[in-house]
Amino acid sequence: MTETWIILGATSSMARAFARAVAERGATVLLAGRDMDELKGAAVDLEARGAARALALRFDARDPATFGPIIDRAAEEEGMINAAVFVGSMPAQADVDGDPGLIDGTVVDSFAGPARFLHMLAPVIEARAGGTVVGVGSVAGDRGRYSNYVYGSAKAGFHTYLAGLRNRLTRSGGHVVTVKPGFVDTAMTWGIEGMFLVADPADVARDILKAVEKKRNVIYTPFFWRWIMTIIRLVPEPIFKKLSF
Repeated sequence: MTETWIILGATSSMARAFARAVAERGATVLLAGRDMDELKGAAVDLEARGAARALALRFDARDPATFGPIIDRAAEEEGMINAAVFVGSMPAQADVDGDPGLIDGTVVDSFAGPARFLHMLAPVIEARAGGTVVGVGSVAGDRGRYSNYVYGSAKAGFHTYLAGLRNRLTRSGGHVVTVKPGFVDTAMTWGIEGMFLVADPADVARDILKAVEKKRNVIYTPFFWRWIMTIIRLVPEPIFKKLSF
């Protein structure tokens, strides 16, 4: 069966690795992001790797006018329409504390923009009685932490949205996978102090693809983050609020 993957935030390292994985399976890949020159170069690479087609399309989470054309282009393809969301922004918490206006952009990039796009896409998936949405959140969304609670709260909202969308799409044969990565070697995490057990984007992409194939609902990647976050969630609030991580 032919399939098309819309990849939002396609210039990120995780998105690139995932795009390569689906291209090697012969999928049509719609690379969506803001840097068109970089996306066009990536599209050429994906077709060389086996993609049926690879196209560069403009997407900006803060500009809803860019959403419809991507969905319309995807609808031109036959078979299942899938989407993988790798969009988000994570300003330093200290910067947000100094300029609360940064909260608006963080929430739009990491939650509201992607959610609006997926809500527009949902009827297409329902009409075709199948398709998969991959929503990349973060372990930061599992509990509000001193060091990044604005970003974490945006991702927590996205997690909740994905759970509801999963409930909706399953009724028509669709599926939603919520992905909660730990520390991954990306531009977003570059230079952040205190990171440990940093994952390679290619390993994360493989985990995501396995989750898609097995129709998993929620995954942590690498897998051990499930246990780390279980411990963090169980720390009593009187103790947790004294921690600075």
